[in-house]
Amino acid sequence: MRQLFTLIKHELRLLLISPSTYLVAVLFLGLMALLYWSILRDLTLLPSQENPMEAFIKTFWIPVFFIVPLLTMRSIAGERSAGTLDTLMTTPIARYSIIFSKFMGAYLLYLSLWLLTWTFPLILTQLYPSASHSISALDVATFWGSITFIAASGLLFIAIGIFSSSVTKSQLVAAMLAFTSLFLVIAGSQQISNTLANTPLLSWMDQWVAYIQIFQHLDDFSRGIIDSRPLIFYSSVSALLLGLSSLVIEAKS
Repeated sequence: MRQLFTLIKHELRLLLISPSTYLVAVLFLGLMALLYWSILRDLTLLPSQENPMEAFIKTFWIPVFFIVPLLTMRSIAGERSAGTLDTLMTTPIARYSIIFSKFMGAYLLYLSLWLLTWTFPLILTQLYPSASHSISALDVATFWGSITFIAASGLLFIAIGIFSSSVTKSQLVAAMLAFTSLFLVIAGSQQISNTLANTPLLSWMDQWVAYIQIFQHLDDFSRGIIDSRPLIFYSSVSALLLGLSSLVIEAKS
């Protein structure tokens, strides 16, 4: 356990001293600030029952497609291309500890970036109290539901990135594989659901597809409805992907 904590601290240290980390942070926060401002402008011009936080969290997929590959592509592929992974594999450290430390480093940074975006409604409330009150800038149920969704779904997204990085030594290939996998997971389930809705003979599969439909999970969580089934889905699939990543690096060592 002490070795695991040491590895996680090492991964966090590497991320904090890496210029690419700050580039990712600037790009992420700049993009999310632009999206939040655009949402506020639209709600001001066209009043809606939807609060800004709920509309804002529905754009989660935009940064996920780009930020997750950037955060994870170096995790294993970078180590393998630099030859440092072979050195790690010769030490008396469990393979799952190596994978889990890479996962935790990227996951904690991912959460930190999202938590910084929650300051947007707080800043709006402080600077423009009358405007923020009129558009309900900070809804408690949506706030905590959104945080829960980001934390839970982030397990799966980062695990996909780590697995993609474990199967290749090219960071570019790892990023492209992660992007494609994330697109299939996020958009694919939505397309499958739409197809089933228009196919009466396959309507019995709707409840099973709903279990893995990320946008449906988002709708529930953003309304403050916390369901344990998505939490089990995200954590179990993440554990499976991390386990497969451990087997992959052991097989390629």
